[in-house]
Amino acid sequence: MAISTPTVAELCRSAKDASRVLARLDAATKDAALLAIASALVERTPEILEANRRDLEAGRESGLSDALMDRLALDERRVAAMAEGARQIAALPDPVGEVIDGMRLPNGLDVRRVRVPLGVVAVVYEARPNVTIDAAALALKSGNAIVLRGSSSARHSNAVVADVAREAAEDAGLPAGALTLVAGGGREELAELATQDGLVDLIIPRGGEGLKAALSAVATVPVIYAASGNCHVYVDASADLDAALDIVVNAKTQRPGVCNAAETLLVHADVAADFLPRAAAALRERDVVLHGDERVRAHVDAVAATDEDWAAEYLSLDLAVGVVDSLDDAVAHIRRWGSGHTEAIVTRDLAASRRFVRSLDSAAVMVNASTRFTDGSQFGFGAEIGISTQKLHARGPMGLTELTSSTWVVTGDGHVRG
Repeated sequence: MAISTPTVAELCRSAKDASRVLARLDAATKDAALLAIASALVERTPEILEANRRDLEAGRESGLSDALMDRLALDERRVAAMAEGARQIAALPDPVGEVIDGMRLPNGLDVRRVRVPLGVVAVVYEARPNVTIDAAALALKSGNAIVLRGSSSARHSNAVVADVAREAAEDAGLPAGALTLVAGGGREELAELATQDGLVDLIIPRGGEGLKAALSAVATVPVIYAASGNCHVYVDASADLDAALDIVVNAKTQRPGVCNAAETLLVHADVAADFLPRAAAALRERDVVLHGDERVRAHVDAVAATDEDWAAEYLSLDLAVGVVDSLDDAVAHIRRWGSGHTEAIVTRDLAASRRFVRSLDSAAVMVNASTRFTDGSQFGFGAEIGISTQKLHARGPMGLTELTSSTWVVTGDGHVRG
């Protein structure tokens, strides 16, 4: 007898039913589920790595870029980090039921605004199987059901990781349908997921501009875009150049295939002659290819930069480099070419740092720190479900509170309105 595969609508309907149970669950049950997921990940690491090996092999055969291969790859350390992220989220306060604010009106009514889950959150993501656990743990802790749709490049990894998490969560008392992986299918399936009005309450895409465009063209449910990161580091005239060198190298090379890696370096003209040769040498030791403007190329060898370079999210060991005459010129460059993700300034001038922060409109601005710190785990969220570059509801790394809404609870004593 053939076994039919549930449709996207059926999976979302099951998630909606589960979300109503999750919204009422106590924190202890949710925390126990996350701890069970963490333990199951560790116990079944060999199974997870075998599935990941199949994806990596297929990725090499299909010519995936080094950056995507790095995003795709799992090892014992990364699986252990996934488990630790789930434990950290379990240890955080439960946001559901938190009283955000409240008051007693002159007529005696008590008014409170209370955090509640969003309902069903769908996450669409590319290549990174660790997102399966990060997203699931945050959603479940905040009382939401989650529908996951990974990319075909991580098909085997996502299937095993999601099964491990789902089985552990249900054994710990979470309802069936609380964690669902939508597997297979193409853009038609994506469009179906993005149009589940009344069943899906929010979609969060984690991927490049192509995924963003595909969703924005069809989505009828709310979307928060965890979009691309064209991140900048600006080395000011007053910068400590030793600190600047460390920050630039870290921001570019610590993990180049992620959205908070630096893609553009801007250097004040007053320090360019001193700083650029040092930076170029350190970056080339780490195989970084420089794409520089004419003023940069007067100091160091570099590929001639084009408009495509200034706009690029390379996700590779490439770095666009420019020389600017002032902080205002650096800000103007970032405003024109940036994606609103993360910008950094290296400076010893407090007034300059304040002007830089106030002049930019990005999700995160770093002062004397690497762009790589824009990260949910670094911010103390345990993990993140994405880094929003939008302005409504959530911005920057999205943790537990960003996966909640609120309800006004008004308590009276037979009150009627006159």
